[in-house]
Amino acid sequence: MTTTTISSSTTIHTTSLPLPLTPTHHFPTTLRPFPHPTHHHLHLRHTTTCSYKISIQHEGQTTQLEVDPDETILEKALESGMSVPHDCKLGVCMTCPAKLLAGSVDQSEGMLSDDVIERGYSLLCVSYPKSDCEIKIIPEEELLSLQLATADD
Repeated sequence: MTTTTISSSTTIHTTSLPLPLTPTHHFPTTLRPFPHPTHHHLHLRHTTTCSYKISIQHEGQTTQLEVDPDETILEKALESGMSVPHDCKLGVCMTCPAKLLAGSVDQSEGMLSDDVIERGYSLLCVSYPKSDCEIKIIPEEELLSLQLATADD
């Protein structure tokens, strides 16, 4: 508590209140009230609302992953121990191509042309899940030839 005297007859008493927790990322969240053990007012707690189920077909095997909306599918695949082709992790080298069989991703940070994206292709290093997805990792040459063909149109 801070006490400030304005004049001989006026004194102001102020109390600093703790700030609510701040989110560590900018993705779908829910703020839930919970009582603080020593205060009678409410604080807000930050919680992530969901992760998505991602099924990845690669080298004859299917791997199931839980991927949060703020991480790329490539990040989670590598973290889980999958041997997935990749290089720059910036969406420009086209070393981590995949065919999106079901679901949707945000890959706005990548360099694929809109018509290639509309055909269901993605780069895993810039693919953030927006729903549950089924993905097949494809050879780099397949996507490269398609991207170059559409660049000539």
